Amino acid sequence: MKILGIGNAIVDVLCRVSDEFLENHSLTKSTMKLIDESEFKKLISSLKIEETISGGSVANSIVGLSQLENKVGFIGKVSDDDLGQKYEDGLRKENVEYLYKKKTEQIPTGSCLILITPDSERTMCTFLGTAGKISDNDVDEMNIKNSDMIFLEGYLWDEGEPKKAFYKAIENSKMTAMSLSDLFCVERHKSHFLELVKNKLDIIFANEQEITSLIEAKTFDEVIQFSKEIKKNVVITRGEKGAIAIHKNEIIECDAKKNLKIKDLTGAGDLFAAGYLHGFINKLSMKESLTKGTELSSRIIQKIGARI
Repeated sequence: MKILGIGNAIVDVLCRVSDEFLENHSLTKSTMKLIDESEFKKLISSLKIEETISGGSVANSIVGLSQLENKVGFIGKVSDDDLGQKYEDGLRKENVEYLYKKKTEQIPTGSCLILITPDSERTMCTFLGTAGKISDNDVDEMNIKNSDMIFLEGYLWDEGEPKKAFYKAIENSKMTAMSLSDLFCVERHKSHFLELVKNKLDIIFANEQEITSLIEAKTFDEVIQFSKEIKKNVVITRGEKGAIAIHKNEIIECDAKKNLKIKDLTGAGDLFAAGYLHGFINKLSMKESLTKGTELSSRIIQKIGARI
């Protein structure tokens, strides 16, 4: 297997909302907020659902890689309930090998309410459900060892059982890539993420805000210097400024595509990572990999949802 993704198995529920809706519910635009089941039900009760898909950040990337005809798999915890079955069916339909044996859990399968405002920004309210209860027992060592690379998400990180799952995966992998996922995520787990970035990971995906916060940089030059010093493959998206990849002393940049008809930014970073990893595992150059990532993220933001 080329890449095995390990992440939160979340059923994405897409809805269009006004800026006023976010204000009325004290939600910060373009961020992810963790909510409980009752809050999830309360929010969704007044909304019209546009689409539901088998989501989660890494799962979106893994589906993108599958659509580019790479052999990929995914581990994510669901319950043996209706949403859990839909989740598994959704990944299998995309030719992703789902490597988790679901069973009935006390907590239901996780859901993420993706609220799309008129400016195409997405604000996420996530009820992790059983996804956040993943443990080292859910990660099969042989599946890790039989993969060329694993891909993890910062969203998955938490103290206790998820941390054990994280480290079991990293310790048994040939190569590890990870997305920092979200600014709030970075700020919650800064010291742990910094240790992972410096000592455990081979490829790091982040946007400019996330990496700047992680190292508490004042300028982007500091980010470049830090990335050179750790001698990892650091890949940073910068919105309209494009994307940059830094590996040792090599710095490669790629411009953002212009004049796009943006409909929804959901999955932009996930599909960027899919494009870049596709290039990497198929031995394309850093420039070609960045270009592929930019191409996929440009395509996804011109449609609703996180599927090409």
